[in-house]
Amino acid sequence: MYLDLRDVSEKSERFERTYVASALTSAKEDYLVKDDVSLVFDVRKTQEKYHLVGRLVTKLDLICCRCLEAYPRSVDSAFDLLYFPQVRNNGDGEFEVEEASLAVAFYHDEEIDLGQLVREQLYLLLPMKLLCVENCLGLCPICGINLNRDNCQCSTTWHDSRLADLRSVLDKR
Repeated sequence: MYLDLRDVSEKSERFERTYVASALTSAKEDYLVKDDVSLVFDVRKTQEKYHLVGRLVTKLDLICCRCLEAYPRSVDSAFDLLYFPQVRNNGDGEFEVEEASLAVAFYHDEEIDLGQLVREQLYLLLPMKLLCVENCLGLCPICGINLNRDNCQCSTTWHDSRLADLRSVLDKR
């Protein structure tokens, strides 16, 4: 899944790639790619820099962090990245990252790893908290039943005997 930069001319060129879902899913990811990934982008070369502007379209399965159920999410996202050649850091000086350079990536050996580009874009699209619905009730902490589908008869109050003496002080008030 590489873009060979030797094939890119000085003028803007359009590329269209489709990758099978299984090529972009691994056990260590927080998502499961369900549909083929469509990647359409324009590349413009300026000296040694490459500007990629495009769109990524696919469908993901995510796992809710409260009820642990899988739920679908459609992805249709634009990206705008600037690629510079990767240079070795010899440890001299510091590098300050400015807000304008947050969409900067690096290439080496005259290739851009499009698989890495897709994975990064998918991670950037993930919400901070993966919820199937905003008001997901989650799992019962006692019996483990999914509270979105069923009700349980477990006690919702929790008593910690180590704090009983403090409770008696509050009750006296």
